Amino acid sequence: MYRKDNKLNITKFLIYMTVDPSIKEEIANAKKKLTECQAFVGFDGFVDKIVSPIDKVDFEKQTHELIPTITQFGDRIHSAAGKSANIELFEKLEKLGGNGPIMANAQMALGLEVKYMGALGKPDIHPVFKKFSQSTKAISLTNPGITHAVEFEDGKIMFGTMKSLQAVNYEEIVQSVGEDDLVKMFDQADSISMVNWTMLLNLTEVFRKLIETILPKLTSKKYFFFDLADPEKRTDKEILELVELLKAFEPYGQVILGLNLRESSQIDAILNLGKSEDDLSLRADAIRKKLSISCVVIHPVSSAHCSSEKGCFNLEGPYCEKPKITTGGGDHFNAGFVTAKLLGLSDMAALVVAVSTSGYYVRTAESPNFDNIISFINSF
Repeated sequence: MYRKDNKLNITKFLIYMTVDPSIKEEIANAKKKLTECQAFVGFDGFVDKIVSPIDKVDFEKQTHELIPTITQFGDRIHSAAGKSANIELFEKLEKLGGNGPIMANAQMALGLEVKYMGALGKPDIHPVFKKFSQSTKAISLTNPGITHAVEFEDGKIMFGTMKSLQAVNYEEIVQSVGEDDLVKMFDQADSISMVNWTMLLNLTEVFRKLIETILPKLTSKKYFFFDLADPEKRTDKEILELVELLKAFEPYGQVILGLNLRESSQIDAILNLGKSEDDLSLRADAIRKKLSISCVVIHPVSSAHCSSEKGCFNLEGPYCEKPKITTGGGDHFNAGFVTAKLLGLSDMAALVVAVSTSGYYVRTAESPNFDNIISFINSF
């Protein structure tokens, strides 16, 4: 199952992705529409410190071995119960983070004009966001949170501090930009992505205020994208209140709800749907119909699934056994899917663009442009 791709200079472990030639042609032809589309993304912001825990150090050779899996890391932690432990973290890089900035960066790389509003630093923009804030003409509401993203071969664990994000609320948004300019900003965008609901405790109220005061003033329909971002720490009541609110955006466009596998299981349980993981497109379909929204997308590690009024769609692969980076992979998937829909692509083509955007990123640690996506797809 290993294959060397000389064009990308990467080794891939694949559940091979099969892409119909007509889908490849559809995606290639859509590139010319990129300059016609604009996107808005908000409202979080984190400084990501990407690290991995060290298992053993060879001081003579100046080398180290990492703890490879979450299970083995858990065993190390468990062995310290009633005692203590000192685990060194290998620092890979520090970069801009948060679901919003990563998704916005990925959409810009693909070729969209993007406007951002979120937690990038106040009164001064944090250095990791300087270039990003200039490129997106960003409006910053407060200081960013800090995330230590501990990466393993089989996933990641995020440790975050986010007290500053309490300042992300409707009053601060309106005070920062003005209600008329907020209407104008939303009206200029073809897609409005509002992500990381879990970490932004005031976001449900922000949504209510937008529905009441801003959306009725828009002059055209939009794509509205939502990503809950691992809502396990929120109560079932809060989650249910949020997902049932999403249909209120439908009169103003089309709602897309993006879920990873774990999130889809949680929503399935809260909604009492009883849909198994055997066919995630059917789970997506059940969630979509229950919530009365346009589209639900579920993206586990090795596949992607969605449901819309056009039907249910599944795509297997491309899975990477040893990614260069995993933090931000889901946000790149979301960026690819939403961008594809803005370009008018079919659901199946949108899944292909989404997994290719994510797949390229985790293999290279770089956000792809649209030509990279076309080359990536054509490599299968």
